[in-house]
Amino acid sequence: MKDQQLGKVLIVEDEPLILNIAQDEFEDAGYEVIVATDGQSAIEALERHPDVRLLFTDIRMPGQPDGWDLAHRARQMLPDLTVIYATGFSGGEPRPVEGSLLFMKPYRLATIIEAARSLDGPRRHS
Repeated sequence: MKDQQLGKVLIVEDEPLILNIAQDEFEDAGYEVIVATDGQSAIEALERHPDVRLLFTDIRMPGQPDGWDLAHRARQMLPDLTVIYATGFSGGEPRPVEGSLLFMKPYRLATIIEAARSLDGPRRHS
């Protein structure tokens, strides 16, 4: 049962099992969850939901944009957006947006949610 509403999170993940588990965990933690399975559908979701507070995105996904480019475009749309990346791939040059976090798979969703709350805390109270 949700004790509080922490705002909207957009979860972008192309693996259905991971996406479903993440959705359940974030909902249980008190977030309203929107999901997307690739970067383009995530951009469209952000256009429909400009009140999203948190982007939790995989980096490697089918199509374009990838997670790095998605976060940069999302921050142009929503400058105060909290961004957390997740990946199972360690190759390539990281291109994170300022103030974001990166978690390597496998990760614990409880750790991600705790990090999201801590990153979002100052914005919520300002």
